[in-house]
Amino acid sequence: MAKLEKSAVQDLLPLPLPVFHMLLALSDGERHGYALKREILRRTNGKLNLGSGALYGSISRMLDQGLIEESEDRPDLHLDDERRRYYRITTLGRRVAQAEAVRLQHLVRLAEGSLGIAELA
Repeated sequence: MAKLEKSAVQDLLPLPLPVFHMLLALSDGERHGYALKREILRRTNGKLNLGSGALYGSISRMLDQGLIEESEDRPDLHLDDERRRYYRITTLGRRVAQAEAVRLQHLVRLAEGSLGIAELA
């Protein structure tokens, strides 16, 4: 990774928790906003329920930062609502999510050592 790109990634850390969850969900494929909300609810067993303001505000910021982009691809036209906007993760977004995961791994290791917590299997 080029030095300038590495700096751009580091400048975006730490990620807000909702943004990290959204990038993780988009790393599995394109989704529209409400599908992102549902996927995050599913992945967190209902513990992270993003309201419309947080959801669409985060999407807007991620678009501005280049973490995600709007997709022109549409699913089956018979099943789709033409008003929906679909999003996909960008290369930068994937690198930022990876860097955040590494950052969180280090934080968990620090907590395990400092607090005497055995690693969960």
